[in-house]
Amino acid sequence: MSIRPVKRLTKSQLAMEGAGVRLRRAFGFGDTAEVDPFLLFDDFRGDRPDDYLAGFPWHPHRGIETITYVLAGNVDHGDSLGNKGTIGAGDVQWMTAGSGIVHQEMPHGNERGQMHGFQLWANLPSSLKMTHPRYQDVSAKDIPEVTDDDGTTARVICGSFWGKRGPVEGVAAEPQYVDVWVPPATRRSLPVARSRNAFAYVFEGSGKFAGASDPQPVKTDIVGGGEGVAADNRSLILFDAGDEITVETRDEGIRFLLVSGEPIQEPVAWRGPIVMNTNEELRQAFEEYRNGTFLKHA
Repeated sequence: MSIRPVKRLTKSQLAMEGAGVRLRRAFGFGDTAEVDPFLLFDDFRGDRPDDYLAGFPWHPHRGIETITYVLAGNVDHGDSLGNKGTIGAGDVQWMTAGSGIVHQEMPHGNERGQMHGFQLWANLPSSLKMTHPRYQDVSAKDIPEVTDDDGTTARVICGSFWGKRGPVEGVAAEPQYVDVWVPPATRRSLPVARSRNAFAYVFEGSGKFAGASDPQPVKTDIVGGGEGVAADNRSLILFDAGDEITVETRDEGIRFLLVSGEPIQEPVAWRGPIVMNTNEELRQAFEEYRNGTFLKHA
């Protein structure tokens, strides 16, 4: 087995989306090659309702899948297909926009006013850009959790990990999406298939992600060098090729999302919530949205 060295480590940046939601963007609206098949990753959290209550009113999507994972508070949603409901703490919603859907997502804090969630966008290959839209709503109780002998715990949202398989199925990118907790004073290696692009996003605690035995220079806006790269809250770690990632903790544990997927390796034409393969397809999508022919499936 070979350790995946850290290619790049950055901090998520403040951004404003929707009707005025303050969030942190780890990546998005740039070169997608290094994170293919993924496009965007947002961390929305806070204990000030004014930062999130305006929400994400009605807006279209086409050509992608959006994955919403809520840790605190809840998100009310509705769409042009007539679906509506609430994503609560620990729940996941995996939406395949496909040929087109119009929806809204309105966050609400818990009893202490706290809201915390993540949204990941996964690209669809050209053959599935115009597929039927669908939802997969997953309750927290249906997400398998496994704890190893050293106390490392993994919630498996999608894909297979440590003999467990996540409840989200039939996703084009065939991703692995795992919520990992590594306790203090622990060194832990975690498998990631070599063929995949992979990243980790830290949202609690801190640790050091090991590099190769002969470390290469790491592009980072935090700290690097030596035997690995130190990462803490709101750090995005992009990994190079290998079979596993290794993280080591000291006085505190670390919690992070470990996400990987098979690259699609197709052209990306992207503007706002719509992602196609060519600029002509993109122009057509927005023209259809303006003239009322955007929705292809009732």
